[in-house]
Amino acid sequence: MNRKPKVSVVIPNYNGMAYLEKCIDSLMRQTVKTFEILVMDDASTDGSIEALQKKYPANNTFPLIRYSKCLKNRGFCATVNDGIEYARGEYVILLNNDTEAEPGFVEALYREIRKKENTFSVAAAMLSMQDPTVMDDAGDYYCALGWAYASAKDKPACNYDKRYRIFSACGGAAIYRRDLLKKLGGFDVRHFAYLEDVDIGWRAKLAGYENRYTPKAVVKHAGSASTGSRHNPFKVKITARNNIYLIRKNMAPWQIVVNFPLLVAGHLIKLLFFAKKGFAKDYLAGVKEGFAMCKGVMARKRRVDFRKVPLLRQIRIEAELLGNILKIVFSY
Repeated sequence: MNRKPKVSVVIPNYNGMAYLEKCIDSLMRQTVKTFEILVMDDASTDGSIEALQKKYPANNTFPLIRYSKCLKNRGFCATVNDGIEYARGEYVILLNNDTEAEPGFVEALYREIRKKENTFSVAAAMLSMQDPTVMDDAGDYYCALGWAYASAKDKPACNYDKRYRIFSACGGAAIYRRDLLKKLGGFDVRHFAYLEDVDIGWRAKLAGYENRYTPKAVVKHAGSASTGSRHNPFKVKITARNNIYLIRKNMAPWQIVVNFPLLVAGHLIKLLFFAKKGFAKDYLAGVKEGFAMCKGVMARKRRVDFRKVPLLRQIRIEAELLGNILKIVFSY
């Protein structure tokens, strides 16, 4: 087949035996067919990739399906960056392996991102797989307290039936412009996993692009249902580490000074929250590692060059970070 796919769906997989096949099944039922599926296996040991290849061997008809298997686990960022590099579509959809897409999912994301040239990403409506009347994610936000959050989490799905701008798209089910992903340097592999999608969405905003949410692209997401818990020592530590790094990379020096009291307060509240759940040591260890990540040549190389970001754009983003605190207050 010589026709290039319009969209590449990149699915990172690590030991996804319980969900991966159903995820691919849902993509085979899409209303459009001119897309490719790239299953990027990150050194799984459960046989999930081999089982899928038996049912869906690599083919040469739409939807195209291709496979890549790593011998060493490298984390979400490196895995999806490989997928972005291998992709042939103008647009890339990132999709978690523990999702099931509704038939119009690919088409809705494709149509939405093409509406405005300055749209970098579009987030899908992610519903809870256990209870599809409840939202799992409808776009992510970041605030001046140093918190990333999904305001729609556990809220009634009927409340999220309109299109709107968001701070960043959740990388579990979103479409991106591939050329801009590459221009921005892809997902930062230093994150390994967690907050990498907020990071790239923030970098896109600093570059003058916007991120959006559409309710027309729908997936059901297992998420924490697959592990039984939203918090564990590894996730708490890595997220705390990455958050410090995220701030250092994407906040201009004047913003860090202005937001400093809020950032200190936000991190103290987080410490108390995780202390009650028995994760205080993990959180503090992550914060310590985060400050260490902000040092050295690599950290300086990854930091946004604010000399190239218009001051007015920096001020607008700062206003958004402050405004997102109010969104937290009024959402409860």
